[in-house]
Amino acid sequence: MADPLQSSKRLPVLYSFRRCPYAIRARIAINQSNKAVELREVVLRDKPNHMTQLSPKATVPVLWLEDGNVIDESLEVMAWAANYSNWTSLPLNMGERDVVSRNDTAFKSHLDRYKYPNRYPNTNALDHREAALDILRGIEATLNNNWLGGHQPTFTDIAILPFIRQFRGVDAQWFDNLEDIPKTISWTNRFLDWEGFKSVMIKYPQWRPGDSIITFGISSL
Repeated sequence: MADPLQSSKRLPVLYSFRRCPYAIRARIAINQSNKAVELREVVLRDKPNHMTQLSPKATVPVLWLEDGNVIDESLEVMAWAANYSNWTSLPLNMGERDVVSRNDTAFKSHLDRYKYPNRYPNTNALDHREAALDILRGIEATLNNNWLGGHQPTFTDIAILPFIRQFRGVDAQWFDNLEDIPKTISWTNRFLDWEGFKSVMIKYPQWRPGDSIITFGISSL
């Protein structure tokens, strides 16, 4: 789909929202790659027409590639970025796929009902907090190093930690004082202190047609 605001030679365009965990994991993957994109920060109540034309489901992230193809699933954006990176290896093994799938289905469902109980009729937020915590107990049993795959962040770490960050953020004091997931707490805080995370959380103004290009990724360093 042509964009009259762009010339024939351009960077890939990433529509993103700073706090969205799906967008966070996409931005981290891109930032860890050897690829740069044009970043367009979205306000969810005022989504750009061009973004919704590219992806009618109108959720972030949306990556508009140089050839006009569109990627509007965050894990697929991560996989695209991994093709230009030495930071991880794909495909994921069965265990890694299971961890990511559980995060994106069961954990995300419980997280939403814990964080936003008023959006879901007849919902007990604390029941969903406990169910999400039980999933984290399963991760706790597998954490034998600084990260899930060893001593460096992997695709799986980056895919799920933005959601655990959001879970922690509902009540950080409660989370940080849990006694049965000490390794998970350290892992989460390691992620929050990691430059790879902090560098993608810079605040940008809402993008509007005609704005100057914001280059995000290796070319912006």
